[in-house]
Amino acid sequence: MKKKFGTALNCIDGRTQIPVIKWLKENFGVYYVDLITEPGMDKVLAEGQWDEIERLREKAIISIEAHNSNVIAVVGHYDCAANPVSDLKHFRDIVASTYTVVSWGLPVKVVGLWVDDFWRVHVVSI
Repeated sequence: MKKKFGTALNCIDGRTQIPVIKWLKENFGVYYVDLITEPGMDKVLAEGQWDEIERLREKAIISIEAHNSNVIAVVGHYDCAANPVSDLKHFRDIVASTYTVVSWGLPVKVVGLWVDDFWRVHVVSI
């Protein structure tokens, strides 16, 4: 049996990678997680330029087509150097980001995640 993949659209901040991978494994039964990273990913997807967002979409398509990923997590986190805003603004950016990813029309589940100051993962949008 092939091992399942998921995809994370996450910040480059290394503190968030392991908690998000672990969460996706536990909640979606994936074995591997393709990581697509940008500084302040939630801000990029919520407010970025079309060409930035298009590059991310193209990378997500590679993950889906090559690895049959069935879930994309969009991640924002506490203490983000590239998006130094309030938690509430992050939550809004995460929700807007999930709408952006859903608008791509890809055959995957999209979930918005927040990584808090204790590096715990919380669902913001599903």
